[in-house]
Parts: sequence; structure tokens; C-alpha cells
Amino acid sequence: MTTRKLTCIGCPMGCQLEVGIDGDQVVSVSGHTCPRGEAYARKEVTNPTRIVTSTVRVYGSKSGAVTVSCKTRSDIPKSSIFDCIKDITGLAVPAPVHIGDVVKANVAGTGVDMVATKEVL
Repeated sequence: MTTRKLTCIGCPMGCQLEVGIDGDQVVSVSGHTCPRGEAYARKEVTNPTRIVTSTVRVYGSKSGAVTVSCKTRSDIPKSSIFDCIKDITGLAVPAPVHIGDVVKANVAGTGVDMVATKEVL
């Protein structure tokens, strides 16, 4: 059995976790103070995922050349982060942009949309 140490990002506490792994199975999780910590640890060692944040250009805005902040609607596999960024590189969307608007559907073939996180008129 091997042990992996992690810092939990499930809540602001930042608990120091220890995950016992036997082969590809999680056999124990310790150090968490809430249920999110155990769930995070199990997922992080077996199938890590992340929310990706970035910006894309907006054209036709009353403010001139601007960008809009965006993020993936849900987490994507950690291994797809760079593909996600490549997929939106050079992307430009027309104004107006509203919070929640899809700026890129199915980003990098993940099945997850990239959505705007602010308004640009």
C-alpha cells in the first residue's frame, strides 16, 4: 500500500489529507474535517478534474476591444486542460455577452461548455 499526501481544495479549511492506495483502489482517507474532503481525496487520486478559467476576445463592444472572463461550466479531466486552452486560443465572440452565455460549446471535445462569467455590452 502507498500513501499520498494532499491539501484539500474542497473548502477554505485546506485540510492535510493522507490517502492510502492499494493498486488503483483507495483504501483509506484521513485528515479531512468535512465530507467534501474525503470525496475530493478519492476523486483526486483516481480521476483528477479541474474547472478551467480564462478570457476570450469580444468584438463589437461599445467599450472597444475588450475581453470577457469565462470558465468551464463544470470540471473537466485534468489531462484535458491544455487542450481546452488551445481550443479557445484566438476565439472571439460578438457583443453583447451575458453571464452564462456559451462562448465555446463542447470545449476540446470534453462535453463541457465554456461560459461567460461577466457581462460585456
